[in-house]
Amino acid sequence: MKIILSVALGGAFGAIARYALSTAWPKEAANWPWATFIANVSGCFLIGLLTGLLNRSCDSENLKYFLLTGFCGGYTTFSTFSLETIKLMQNGQNLSALLYVALSAFVGISATFLGLYLATLRH
Repeated sequence: MKIILSVALGGAFGAIARYALSTAWPKEAANWPWATFIANVSGCFLIGLLTGLLNRSCDSENLKYFLLTGFCGGYTTFSTFSLETIKLMQNGQNLSALLYVALSAFVGISATFLGLYLATLRH
């Protein structure tokens, strides 16, 4: 139960940070999704940094779940996707990593398109 609460609390803080970033970004910069790009890149940096630091010097599973699954997951799931891809490569599964990246992008965008399309159908 402590882990679930750690994830939930971290996720809430991550989501708030993501929202704050998106509202703080100037609206005139909307010609490209800068806020999302910055969230994804900074989230990837943060999950890498935290993973390295926590693996080296932290025994608290609750803190790891709070920061990695909770905060980083609430801030951007792209950071988790990036870390999982690197783990596949570190395990020598380069083809799997490439396939994971390609399929995630293609299938994810296709699923979003399909969802939007289905939502516009009239019954």
